[in-house]
Amino acid sequence: MDKFIIVGGNKLNGEIEVESSKNAYLPILSACLLCEEEVVLKKCPIFEDIKNMCDILKSLGVKVEKFGDELHINAKYANNFFISQSLSKKLRSSIFTLGSLLGRFKQAKVAYPGGCEIGLRPVDLHLKGLRALGVKTKECHGYINCDGSGLKGSNICLDFPSVGATENLIMAAVLAKGVTTIFNPAKEPEIEDLQNFLNKMGAKVCGAGTNTITIVGVKKLNGCHYTPIPDRIVAGTYLIASAMCGGKLLIKNVISNHFSILINKLQNSGCKIKQFNDKIYIESSGRLKSINFIKTMPYPGFPTDLQSQILCMQTISKGYSLIQENLFETRFKFVPELLKMGANITIKNQTAYVLGVKKLFGAEVYAKDLRGGAALVLAGLCAEGYTTVYDVYHIDRGYENLEKKLSLLGADIKREREQKWQEK
Repeated sequence: MDKFIIVGGNKLNGEIEVESSKNAYLPILSACLLCEEEVVLKKCPIFEDIKNMCDILKSLGVKVEKFGDELHINAKYANNFFISQSLSKKLRSSIFTLGSLLGRFKQAKVAYPGGCEIGLRPVDLHLKGLRALGVKTKECHGYINCDGSGLKGSNICLDFPSVGATENLIMAAVLAKGVTTIFNPAKEPEIEDLQNFLNKMGAKVCGAGTNTITIVGVKKLNGCHYTPIPDRIVAGTYLIASAMCGGKLLIKNVISNHFSILINKLQNSGCKIKQFNDKIYIESSGRLKSINFIKTMPYPGFPTDLQSQILCMQTISKGYSLIQENLFETRFKFVPELLKMGANITIKNQTAYVLGVKKLFGAEVYAKDLRGGAALVLAGLCAEGYTTVYDVYHIDRGYENLEKKLSLLGADIKREREQKWQEK
C-alpha cells in the first residue's frame, strides 16, 4: 500500500498538462464493444480505473493492446456477456457495459458495480430506461440479468439526469431498431464526447448537452481513431491547488468552458485567471476570500467531483462558507481527516459549515475515496509541517502520477511504500 509524504508550504509555479478525461474514457471504452472493427483511442491516461475497464473488456474476449499513449481495441471476437463480481467490484463504471453488451449481444449478466463508497448510487434509473427499450431485467444473487431480444427504439424520460443512465441508454440504443428519444438526460461534456465518438463510428446520435437526445438505430458501426476530451476534474483540482498554495501556474490541454463555474468562484476568491484556446493561467497570492455558498448540481452546475477540493480550499480562506452536497450522501467522509489538520468544519445532514482558519497543520490522514483523497493532498501541500496520506490507491484511480507532476511544480511530495509489520 502506497502513501504520500508531503511537506507543506511551497508555492506551485510552472506548467502542467492535463490528461484525457477518466469520465469520458470509461464509457467510450465500453462503447468499443459495439464495433467489430479496430478502434484506436489516443492520449490514454494511466489511471487505475482505465486499467480495470481494460481488464473487464479482456474478460469479454476483446483484444486490448497499448502502444505508447494509444489503446488499440478490437472487439471482433468478443464472445462473453458476463461480468463477474471480482471485476465489477473494482469499478463503478463497470455498469457502463450493460448498455453496450445489450447492444452487441442482446443479453447481459453484470454484477453490481463497486468503486468509491460515496453514496448509494442505485442503478434503478438504468434499468427503468432499459425496460422502456424492451429489455427484460431480473436482479438476483448480486447480479443484473438482462434479456434484450426485444430491444427496440422508444421514448424515455429520466426521473433524474443521471450521467451513467444516459450513457447506458445511448449505447443500448445505437444498434436497436427504430428511434430512441431520451428526455431530461444528463448534459455533462463527457456525454457529448461519447456522442461524438459513436458518430465517428457511424452511429446517428444528436442532442447531447441539450434537454433531448435522439438516437436513430443503425445496423453496424465501423472502427475509427479518436481522442477523448481533457479531464475537467483534474484541471479543476490543479486550479484549486494553485489557488491554495499560491504561485503562477499555466495549465495546458483544457477546455475551460467545461468548468467555467469553478473559474468564476476562484476569481471571486481573489485569484487572477486568464483563459486561452486550450490553456488557462492562474495566479494566486495572499489569503483567499471564502465563497459564501456552494451547492453541487448536475452539469452545468458545480460538479460533485470538485466539491471535496473546493471545501478543502474554504478551510484556509478568510470567512465563512456553506457547502451543500446534493448528489452523493457520503461525500463528506473525508472531513474528519481535515479536522485532524485543524480545520473548522461542522456537518449537518448534507451541508458542511466551514469557518476558515489561518493555516492547517500536517497530520496522518487516510484517503476514503478518489476526490476526498485528492483534497487531502491539497491540504497537505499548504499545511505547516509533515502530512502523510495513506491509501492513495483511491487517488490513483483518477490522477496520473500526481506526486510527480506536483513535484515538478515545486511541491515537496513523494510516494513511499507503506511498511507492514511481519510476525516472526
